[in-house]
Amino acid sequence: MHPGARNGALDVPAPQQSSHVTHMLTVDQFFGFLLAALLITASPGPDNLLVLGMGMSKGRKRGIAFGLGCAMGCLSHTVLAVIGVSAVIAASPIAFTALKVAGGLYLVWMGIGALRSRGGAHVAAVKGGEETLLRLFMKGVLANAINPKVVLFFLSFLPQFVIPRHGHVSWQLAALGVTFTLQAALLFGLLGYFSGSIGQWLNAKPRAGMMLDRLAGVVFVGLGLRLVFSR
Repeated sequence: MHPGARNGALDVPAPQQSSHVTHMLTVDQFFGFLLAALLITASPGPDNLLVLGMGMSKGRKRGIAFGLGCAMGCLSHTVLAVIGVSAVIAASPIAFTALKVAGGLYLVWMGIGALRSRGGAHVAAVKGGEETLLRLFMKGVLANAINPKVVLFFLSFLPQFVIPRHGHVSWQLAALGVTFTLQAALLFGLLGYFSGSIGQWLNAKPRAGMMLDRLAGVVFVGLGLRLVFSR
């Protein structure tokens, strides 16, 4: 008898379920993250005010170069997030939950600060001699890369949009970090290019900066609460 035959019939192996788990970002995951990232990046902060000031005082090209450097500095924080968060998830789901709760509380704290802000964002001219575009680009990279607040922000913000059950957590974090970097490069590049008109508008209308702060505050608090209470 054929080894695969039993009672005159061949045993057909049952189809095995695929063990492949998608590691692509879902549409909702990607666009939800992109919207939040755009709102946060557009709100007045040290980086974009510096980009505006650089563009107003030294010209569009130098404002764009500095802005692109600030955006590229986000890649260093992405690497840290990939290593750190992936290690936490691999070590213990409980530890990952604790990281999400701590990150959520940090985002809520940042949001409350933005909501309480009195606005008054002022774009000041950047003093100093003429510098090459490459030097300004590297200056922007360094200014962002060594900022501990940005490190904490990335460790708090990126896990909000990670879906562990989809697998490939490191890939998800990397994709989210690169997405954040690209949208920041686009926005900072536009800020550098239109620095004159945007800077004058913000200086002339301080309430506009306050409204952007309020919007960012609502986003931070909403994301933070979602992190704290989601399981």
